[in-house]
Amino acid sequence: MSLLGRAGHAPAVHESGFAAHRAGVDRLLASYHAIPAHADVRLAKKTSNLFRARAETTAPGLDVSGLTQVIAVDPVARTADVAGMTTYEDLVATTLRYGLAPLVVPQLKTITLGGAVTGLGIESTSFRNGLPHESVLEMDVLTGAGELVTATPDNEHADLFRGFPNSYGTLGYTVRLKIELERVQPYVALRHLRFHDLRELEATLAAIVTDKTYAGERVDYLDGVVFSAEESYLTLGRQTDEPGPISDYTGMDIFYQSIRHDGAAPGDGAAAAAYDRLTIHDYLWRWDTDWFWCSRAFGAQNPRIRRFWPKRYRRSSFYWKLVALDHKYHIGDKLEARKGNPPRERVVQDIEVPVEHTADFVEWFLREIPIEPIWLCPLRLRETPNPADTRVAADTPAVRSWPLYPLEPNRTYVNVGFWSAVPTVTGEPEGATNRAIERVVTEFHGHKSLYSDSFYEPDEFAALYGGNTYTELKQRYDPDQRLLDLYSKAVQRR
Repeated sequence: MSLLGRAGHAPAVHESGFAAHRAGVDRLLASYHAIPAHADVRLAKKTSNLFRARAETTAPGLDVSGLTQVIAVDPVARTADVAGMTTYEDLVATTLRYGLAPLVVPQLKTITLGGAVTGLGIESTSFRNGLPHESVLEMDVLTGAGELVTATPDNEHADLFRGFPNSYGTLGYTVRLKIELERVQPYVALRHLRFHDLRELEATLAAIVTDKTYAGERVDYLDGVVFSAEESYLTLGRQTDEPGPISDYTGMDIFYQSIRHDGAAPGDGAAAAAYDRLTIHDYLWRWDTDWFWCSRAFGAQNPRIRRFWPKRYRRSSFYWKLVALDHKYHIGDKLEARKGNPPRERVVQDIEVPVEHTADFVEWFLREIPIEPIWLCPLRLRETPNPADTRVAADTPAVRSWPLYPLEPNRTYVNVGFWSAVPTVTGEPEGATNRAIERVVTEFHGHKSLYSDSFYEPDEFAALYGGNTYTELKQRYDPDQRLLDLYSKAVQRR
């Protein structure tokens, strides 16, 4: 079958089948009951996309080995049943056969569907499709109490459905998720708009989010990159089935470098553009080959090294292994010490601020933090309930609330991502740069994701991430505290 088969002309595909999925669930439940009652319950997984350190444990973990497959795809209803530990790489490979894709595909191939829902995810469709958890129709969750429950927007576990996003496995783990899919075309036509002024970029971004168009052309994908206050870009993507030449950024060429161009001079009154085309597959994974731009830290962007760097190792999962080795053996700090430099503080964060504070935050960041480039990605909560969910009551609010990451409905936010390290300064507290970022993000009425280091005090953390709602959910679904609580996991790094 072609990469993009005709949706509706193929039967539902069963990659592992519901019978195999049930066997995987049985192994999961057996592993839960084998964990000593005094031990914390954790996943037994070898890889992670988290950047938080955590305490070592000798207790056995949950066996999720049977929960890594797409269970079924219904190309007519445009839905998929997916095991919780299925990677987006495998999910996309399956759905693209039918001309379908998840509504939001996070940037890195080994992010799992369950991980994106419990830990949030984002990408260039988020300005029109929200966040990954907003396209979930129902999910089976193994709770901290060892119960397997199905949560939907309106059943007896609706509180768990709403409170699960941003809980990071502290209420339970997804076993199966039923999600919406959307139709996609074979190619994405790209337009890279250059800006010399961040406030002009901010205004243009806000207008595109509202109109879903630019210069009379539909915009299906939208994100951006800031190299400096005088050089920033928005990349606009439009789905198309028109044949034509396509670029390949899995070899010697590097995607983020292709965005840059001279553009119009300041004051010309319009952003200058450069154009490109990718297959839908390569567009969805355009950032994975070089982990955005982070592969440069390993020399993978040096042409003399890249030529001999095996292509199968040009992917985020391999770079992450190199980072894990550095964390374990402090390789980077030892190299800095040889040069007479202090250790470096890891600054790996994604934050969200309201769109009207985008330029304010980025200007502050560029003045204070020696990290570039910076990624921008706009998002809005979805304005209507899931259209495929026929069980949604007539009086369901137009925008659902997600109390553990309380973004305002009908408001545009911009995710700002930055991933590097900065020199430490003698006498400053641990995490001084990260603490400063947290303070400024709060001043601009924003939030930050919890996949990396956090330094909030307990009261401030509770106010930002669910407060009493989280406490009530924890009591209902993990009364014996078999799972770590969110503050312990995100801030204390236990």
